[in-house]
Amino acid sequence: MLSVSCREVGVDCDYVGKGETEQELMDNLVEHAIKDHGYTREDVLKPEMQEKIKAHIHKS
Repeated sequence: MLSVSCREVGVDCDYVGKGETEQELMDNLVEHAIKDHGYTREDVLKPEMQEKIKAHIHKS
């Protein structure tokens, strides 16, 4: 299982995204960011945001 929290990427939120694969995790994070933080899909898919998220992925 892979996971990353909003707090780890600099957002004041307790959400922790999870997924069996990196793609599943990223899909969950994109959906959450759009729904709960008002980001656009383009915002979350910017290379700098993707790098920031991927740097904080934990494997369990």
